[in-house]
Amino acid sequence: MSDPDHKPRELLAIYADESCLGNGREGENPGGAAGVIEWVSGKSGNLRRWDYWISEPATTNNRMALRSVIEAFRGISSRGRSFDVVFISDSKYLIEGMSSWVYAWEARGWTRKTGVIMNLELWKQAKEAVRAHDVQWKWVKGHAGHPQNEYANHLAFKAAGELSESGGLQRSGFDEWMAGKKPGVKALGAIATFPTATTFKGTRNG
Repeated sequence: MSDPDHKPRELLAIYADESCLGNGREGENPGGAAGVIEWVSGKSGNLRRWDYWISEPATTNNRMALRSVIEAFRGISSRGRSFDVVFISDSKYLIEGMSSWVYAWEARGWTRKTGVIMNLELWKQAKEAVRAHDVQWKWVKGHAGHPQNEYANHLAFKAAGELSESGGLQRSGFDEWMAGKKPGVKALGAIATFPTATTFKGTRNG
């Protein structure tokens, strides 16, 4: 639910994606999680971007989707600051879980009425990582030509293949990627505009 007493803070947009090479296949499947973080300077009005990416040698898509949240929020929280964040992903598992399921699970002592909670420790870490921020969780259709989502997918796929990590937030390569060749990517639509404070609808994360 939105907090009626919420005081606006600096706004960020995070476009995240995950990749697991051979997801669901027998054996160990490497995966990556990544994202591009956008911020607009209140003084100059200029938009800046940063990238992050991580990998695991044996994982799943759902696990990496959760790690895309954990790594992003650890990165933006490193100096003790809190933000209003629009977090965009094509994982319905992640978006529905972070906007709804985790509150019921936490209220019941991290249990659910039927069955075990898969990836429980990562859900707990994700919930804790976002606690200091207000977040609007937003789903977009994957592989549909959304530039920032396609770029996050590119970073995640590359991280999975190389088993690499960014070691924190890095200067974004989004502009160079947009200007270059993108094998396998459908025709891109327009770059998504930066969200505004008037349209922001965050979820209380305390």
